[in-house]
Amino acid sequence: MPDTADPTWPEIGLNTAVNNTSPATENGTAATTRSASPWTTGPSPSTTPPPPATSTPPATTGAAPSSAGSHPAAPPPTLDDLLADRPAPPTGPARTGWRAAVGRVSGGLIAPGPGRAELSHRLAVQSVQRSLRGPKTVVVVNPKGGAHKTTATLLLSATFGVHRGGYVLAWDNNETRGTLGWRATPARHTNTAVDLLRDLDRFNDVRSARVGDLDNYVRSQGDAQFDVLASDEDAAGAASIDADAFRQMHRTLSRFYRILCIDTGNNMRASNWKAAVDAADQLVIVSTIREDTSQSAAWLADALRATGNETLVENAVTVLAAPTRTPDAALRDRLHRHFGKLTRAVLEVPHDSALVAGGPVAYDALSPASRSAWLQVTAAVADGL
Repeated sequence: MPDTADPTWPEIGLNTAVNNTSPATENGTAATTRSASPWTTGPSPSTTPPPPATSTPPATTGAAPSSAGSHPAAPPPTLDDLLADRPAPPTGPARTGWRAAVGRVSGGLIAPGPGRAELSHRLAVQSVQRSLRGPKTVVVVNPKGGAHKTTATLLLSATFGVHRGGYVLAWDNNETRGTLGWRATPARHTNTAVDLLRDLDRFNDVRSARVGDLDNYVRSQGDAQFDVLASDEDAAGAASIDADAFRQMHRTLSRFYRILCIDTGNNMRASNWKAAVDAADQLVIVSTIREDTSQSAAWLADALRATGNETLVENAVTVLAAPTRTPDAALRDRLHRHFGKLTRAVLEVPHDSALVAGGPVAYDALSPASRSAWLQVTAAVADGL
């Protein structure tokens, strides 16, 4: 019998063999039993010919007949479907780098599009500016001093404020005294969270409470467009913030701010520390690229997972801050591997001389590389909100 395989099939990558059609499956159905004589081409004398086929029109049921297994008709499209189907808006010409320079020199006759770095920047800004479903709380943690928590809280708040246009609060939730107020731009007053807690009732009356009245308790950060709520700064004071006080203030402040970035203390057993973690929509684990602070961050993650906060840790963002211009490369790789398996994202921020002195953090004084890195961190945080 001649080979019926198509000799052109191997040229398009088909390597399976093609079987000749068997008479037993002729016409796509199983064949009936034939006469014992191989020369008989008609039906066996004992075989009764089938009755003639009759055509019966389908019964009228008031609806068009549907084939077996068909799905219900899809609902007609709406305006929302039409809007969702729109193409992405054009990116426009480049605004930075040599591409933007070409556009300026040519008077716009040559207008190259943005490069990869600028596109990444624009996407990060879009993430930071995303619409939120209600106020969101970002909690920055590491139970060790000098781990970059306060700096991270300020720079996250500044990046949100600059790109979202305000209604952002950086809140020092230390049970006694933290340093967030010292690292912020001073205000005309020295009021803190303790003073706000004392006068909180005046903000709980929705008929008379005004956001402008908070200016006597928070410290505006000017062009960075966020406010700071400092912890107690009275060296002789004995006031402290516990879990109940935190929850009262959080409930009230969430009515006035879209995003609350909370700096935490070093005592994981403090009730207000636990209350902040319970209120977190997004956890940010911060560590410098050092053995001691990174071990503290890893211990924190273990402790949270052991106390039923596995999902919070899995969705967390890890920020690794370079303590010097040339951090330990081997340790950096170890930390990326470790926290990359624990948390949703791991990002690095570079060493910046503007932060070394420990004074007030000025967003405009940061290097372009630092601002770009913190924008990417803030975008990753926003993605979790």
